[in-house]
Amino acid sequence: MNEHNRPKPINILLIEDNPGDAELVRIALEQAKLYNQLLVVGDGEKAIALLRQQAPYEDIQRPELILLDLNLPGTSGFEVLSEIKSDKELMRIPVVVLTSSKADEDILKSYNLHANCFINKPLDLSQFLNVVGCIETFWLSIVILPPDGHKDRQ
Repeated sequence: MNEHNRPKPINILLIEDNPGDAELVRIALEQAKLYNQLLVVGDGEKAIALLRQQAPYEDIQRPELILLDLNLPGTSGFEVLSEIKSDKELMRIPVVVLTSSKADEDILKSYNLHANCFINKPLDLSQFLNVVGCIETFWLSIVILPPDGHKDRQ
């Protein structure tokens, strides 16, 4: 496939402070062979700046899908989720909570803040890779995502 026939990549933002988990997500997305562009930020402040296209992210295109860890330094994943889902410009971007927490209160709080789904990170490497591959397949092959820009067109 030449560059002119290649589909536009789906932009995925991974908000994850653990470099090992971020690398596993990158590997899993590569294995799924769907055309995507992964951007990783390690904390909530950077994620919010990127999503609002503030310095130094003015030229970064907003993601079509967000993978969010809840356990972040500084601004928590819950705070990031709340910011996203209360912002008219960002609220339509699907947010998949991908976290090691299995706590009922974290699950409930995530859905109360309008997370699109909550997924527990498996500890087993092959299961982890499989879970991320399933996320990509579902959100990028089956679901119809909002059009570029995510502007309110009502």
